[in-house]
Amino acid sequence: MGADDTVLGVLIAVVGVIGSVLVARVSAPRPAAAAGAPVDLDDERPPALEVSPEIWRDMSSKISGLERKVDHLTEIVEAQTVKVTTLETLLRQAMRLLRSAHRQLRAIGTDPDPVPPELIPYSID
Repeated sequence: MGADDTVLGVLIAVVGVIGSVLVARVSAPRPAAAAGAPVDLDDERPPALEVSPEIWRDMSSKISGLERKVDHLTEIVEAQTVKVTTLETLLRQAMRLLRSAHRQLRAIGTDPDPVPPELIPYSID
């Protein structure tokens, strides 16, 4: 390693420093406008998506149609929930009557038919 290698290393380092300073200046954000001047934000914002009126009407009508369908389905689900609750109440009452009948049959010495396993969750006993 001689003096030529050292000079070449220094020269490369100086070019690297100058290059990094130039890159930093180019990539630095622009300073804001003067404090007294109004800032126009429209120039700095990216362009907004614009939709033609025909497309907007079409999409709005489709969305409105979907909202109506969802409202209708919600009404159906609520009505069916009421029906299911009513049917479960009736089934529980029927199970009470069945259990009472079974007790009466056992009391007179007759063996009643077994309760189906599907009805066990509705049993009160």
